[in-house]
Amino acid sequence: MTGSFDSFIGIDWSGATGKRYQGIAVAECGRGRAAPHLIRPPTAGRVWTRTQVLDWLDQRVDQGGRLLIGIDCAFSLPFDTAAAWLPRGAGDVFALWDLVERACQADADLFGGAFPRDPAYAAGYWTAGPRVESFHLGRRATEDACRAGGYGSPESPFKLIGAKQVGKGALAGMRLLRALRARRNDVKVWPFEPPSSGATIVEIYPRLFLMRVGWGTRKVRSWADLNACLDRLDTDPIEDNQSQPTDHETDALVSAAGLRALSHDPRVWAPPGLNDRARRQEGWIFGVGQSKR
Repeated sequence: MTGSFDSFIGIDWSGATGKRYQGIAVAECGRGRAAPHLIRPPTAGRVWTRTQVLDWLDQRVDQGGRLLIGIDCAFSLPFDTAAAWLPRGAGDVFALWDLVERACQADADLFGGAFPRDPAYAAGYWTAGPRVESFHLGRRATEDACRAGGYGSPESPFKLIGAKQVGKGALAGMRLLRALRARRNDVKVWPFEPPSSGATIVEIYPRLFLMRVGWGTRKVRSWADLNACLDRLDTDPIEDNQSQPTDHETDALVSAAGLRALSHDPRVWAPPGLNDRARRQEGWIFGVGQSKR
């Protein structure tokens, strides 16, 4: 079951500390060409918390339909390092999520900061100062494949320094996925599980959707830019004369439309490189390995 989804949800994610921050945006579109729309946070005038995203996803799945949900974070870690942290015989992604949860359960709002601070796991992370030449910053096969395919340069989830660091977002995302699966048995996380008749969650990299349609590395900073991207994704324009969108909002909107554009292609669900390690342990970025237009 890989095609014929009813709705497509793009989530730009954040692993930032604190209860409220500006880094999360949620967008949705249905079948066809209709423009995606932003989902506003449940508290008027405020921004999303990670726990609110968890609750919203739970409620949205309850509303029915076959959903394809993309979240912009790494769903796992490079297992050349992570496998050493797991009990013998427990070397899959779900065991890693359990490990992260045990380390971070005291962190509020699905924050993942305790994991890389724990001496048992800290050695894998780059957290401060220049990276010494002997330190290997691990990447997953999907991140290398994304770079090789010309879809952008996703960072290692072991990077916790600099403006482009993604490590805490990955850990927070793992906590979210684990919590949602604990609540529901009709939510599946690809490629670790086959697509569901309910909700299927995939890892996304919004830059991929833009690179795929020839937008390049330019930021999408206006409604005009956004609509130009949407047109290349066979999507109707958004009619909005309000304040200009944020980068997070445009990433979520493009991702919802991009998921719709790619989901019908069976090659996306069985890309080159999606081996047993990727299916069991490291995961895969949706769309990596599928040819550009």
